[in-house]
Amino acid sequence: MDRADDNLFETVEARAKLAGSNRLEILLFSLGSTEIFGINVFKVREVSKTPFITPAPNMPSGVEGLISLRGNVIPVVSLGRALGFQPPDGPMGDSMMVTEYSKRTVGFLVEDVDRIMRIEWDKLRQPDNISGASNNYITAITSLQDGRLVSILDVEAILANIFGEPPIGQINPLGSSIEANVFFVDDSGIARKKIMEVLDKLGVAHKHALNGLEAWTRLQSMASHAQLRKTPLSDELDLILVDAEMPEMDGYVLTRHIKSDARFNGIPVVMHSSLSSEASRAMGKTVGVDAYVAKFDAGILAETMRPYLLAKQNKQ
Repeated sequence: MDRADDNLFETVEARAKLAGSNRLEILLFSLGSTEIFGINVFKVREVSKTPFITPAPNMPSGVEGLISLRGNVIPVVSLGRALGFQPPDGPMGDSMMVTEYSKRTVGFLVEDVDRIMRIEWDKLRQPDNISGASNNYITAITSLQDGRLVSILDVEAILANIFGEPPIGQINPLGSSIEANVFFVDDSGIARKKIMEVLDKLGVAHKHALNGLEAWTRLQSMASHAQLRKTPLSDELDLILVDAEMPEMDGYVLTRHIKSDARFNGIPVVMHSSLSSEASRAMGKTVGVDAYVAKFDAGILAETMRPYLLAKQNKQ
């Protein structure tokens, strides 16, 4: 299988049309065990046989070395070894998926790439009550028609474990006299942790949800309570921060629900996603997001939210 296989990969623009339809396409692969794994095809730039990898000194654990890909030098990670399915001296993997997450291009070595499966986001479920090192990197689970389970990997968590969590850096607080409230939703544990750090440094109160459907349920409840009090929800909620890819309801559909409900008038929606292409930004604008921020630059995220969080104060 190689990048010239038109049956495997279409254009980025064609796949971008799935965004907002609450559907995605998952690339299925194996890591040398009986388990089946998947990642969003939209984040995979190409698939090829494992190329020659140049070992390099002082590489993080899990990084097999470097390759040159059309003039760019990128790290290559053996997913089987990184997740503990292969011993350190075991097979690296026969196939390589070149992926782009949060503006970082990485080659992932896998045992075998199977096929693409189109699925609705509401057919993905967050894993419950599972333990084990590899399960810390599973963000959702779905099933094939024959009943076999597919584990969707939390690649953000894998990259953070290998390369380290992105630093937050200096973020100036809004000010002690300013009270602001944010509701955010993200299905990645590492992303939620970093978002909370940013909001805490801004001095912002916050609540969160783990997926789009949970977020919409909680937001509707907040809006209903505000109606009972006969006060606008915008008096107590200053901004909603949404991820794009989430089990059960994606961020595009969630944003469309929010923007079509008058109870949320005056509350800006910022989309925060590891899908950093222009096509993804364009789709965000189509459903009505007020701003789009690529993961994960804490400073840019903070400065994108800051004017919205100060807007109420400036009107007083």
